[in-house]
Amino acid sequence: MLNYQRYKRVPVVDFPERTWPNKEIEKAPVWCSVDLRDGNQALVEPMVVEEKIEMFNLLVKLGFKEIEVGFPAASQIEFDFLRQLVDRKLIPDDVVVQVLVQCREHLIKRTFEALKGIKKAIVHIYNSTSTLQRDVVFHKDMEEIKEIAIIGTKLVQKYAADFDGEILLEYSPESFTGTELDFALDICTAVQETWGATKDKKIILNLPSTVEMNTPNVYADQIEWMHTHFKNRESIILSVHPHNDRGTGIAATELALLAGADRVEGTLFGNGERTGNVDITTVAYNMFSQGINPELNLENVREIAEVYERCTKMEIHPRHPYAGKLVFTAFSGSHQDAINKGMHALQERKGQYWEVPYLPIDPSDIGRQYEPIVRINSQSGKGGVAFVMDTFYGFKLPKGMHKEFADVIQKISEQQGEVAPEQIMAEFKKNYLDKKEPMHFRKCRISDADTGNGEFATLAKVTYTDHGIEKYFEGVGNGPIDAVQRGLEDELGIQIRVMDYSEHALSSGSGAQAASYIHVLDVKTGKATYGVGISSNITRASIRGIFSAVNRLFY
Repeated sequence: MLNYQRYKRVPVVDFPERTWPNKEIEKAPVWCSVDLRDGNQALVEPMVVEEKIEMFNLLVKLGFKEIEVGFPAASQIEFDFLRQLVDRKLIPDDVVVQVLVQCREHLIKRTFEALKGIKKAIVHIYNSTSTLQRDVVFHKDMEEIKEIAIIGTKLVQKYAADFDGEILLEYSPESFTGTELDFALDICTAVQETWGATKDKKIILNLPSTVEMNTPNVYADQIEWMHTHFKNRESIILSVHPHNDRGTGIAATELALLAGADRVEGTLFGNGERTGNVDITTVAYNMFSQGINPELNLENVREIAEVYERCTKMEIHPRHPYAGKLVFTAFSGSHQDAINKGMHALQERKGQYWEVPYLPIDPSDIGRQYEPIVRINSQSGKGGVAFVMDTFYGFKLPKGMHKEFADVIQKISEQQGEVAPEQIMAEFKKNYLDKKEPMHFRKCRISDADTGNGEFATLAKVTYTDHGIEKYFEGVGNGPIDAVQRGLEDELGIQIRVMDYSEHALSSGSGAQAASYIHVLDVKTGKATYGVGISSNITRASIRGIFSAVNRLFY
């Protein structure tokens, strides 16, 4: 049994004044990508300068206006990367770079050396404030921890005074989720006042879920408590930096936005320490799916994923929201059937909104394609096979035919696993379109036949081969199908009944072909099956369909 008694519950917040449960997300926050710092430091193989530049260019293309580019005082490669951005003039005027630094003078001095020539930058200082780290890491009390933050703020002020560009200060009480709220407020307020933050000279106070320690609602309570207790709230940009230790980073971020957060720091696809940072792409696509402009250019998720995987050498899980290879794929038969019907309804109704079961967004809106939506395996049903035949190849199988053909594919999938659309079409040809033996229809002449009472019937003169031997018969009926049916019955000594008939065009234009589906019953045995024929001539397609069905029934 798990030794759960080794762990104690993290306290929740006593905050009955909370208002976030009754709110909705209405607009995008300020997004800050930390892929090049927090994400990069978590890689098995950290990015080299050129890889970081490629990632930076991607982030700019996606529309990020704040990008944390690294910890330039920590290593030469971090310093050189920032200098490359400056020297190669890669930072657009509307993009603010952010640098991280500890509250130590030699590190802050080195950071400002790296920033030389930049018009505007965010200097992000931090120190850990949690109860646990104060005890076992720093061996300092609250006042000593607060003094570190105040000194760091004053040092940034000192070097900012001689800096040619504009400096915006960001402060993070690291391990905020493990810090007493009163103390977190005290230390943030001390930094705010030391910096001299005003409505016109704002400060970013970033409250990170450095380690996710409780349910998302608790993080939301912590954020709203700080949001409502801050002095001069208009001078503060309230930022969150959630991690994903409990697997609820997305939820924690969304609830934090309800609770008053203005800004979100995160990474593409959630790369980061341990289980990762919050996935900004998922949060943004979630907003998009609710009709909210995420204010990021995320129209091509495949391109984003390709650059991300190449630069980070990390693979995106096939079930990753929105970006995974399988997220717009349905294997379940009932899901496939619902998608099929939903797509048809969407096309017929031409409604204003996207509404398709199991597909919260249109895959094409984010650069995905319809082809992989439905894939067939042993768990799939008749609706999925019909969807593939319609979507990929234009064959709109009659409803009664869905199960008959799905049974053919089911047997294959049980032996080999997934069945590709190309194989499904090959089986369709084999079982229906190419079912031309032993009775192979060759040609037919249709004309009117005088019944002798002043009315006319249809005369069908059919040439066919039986096991390769050419033969001929005639049939008279109330139409071409009826005439051919009667002629076949007399010729072969069988009794058949046409149970159902349907047809449709396969393509448009002068060379368009028609598909004909004939449901035929063997009267003696009660066995029934479908036959399918295609031709540019609908009568010829129908006759081919009858021959296909007869070959399936009797041979």
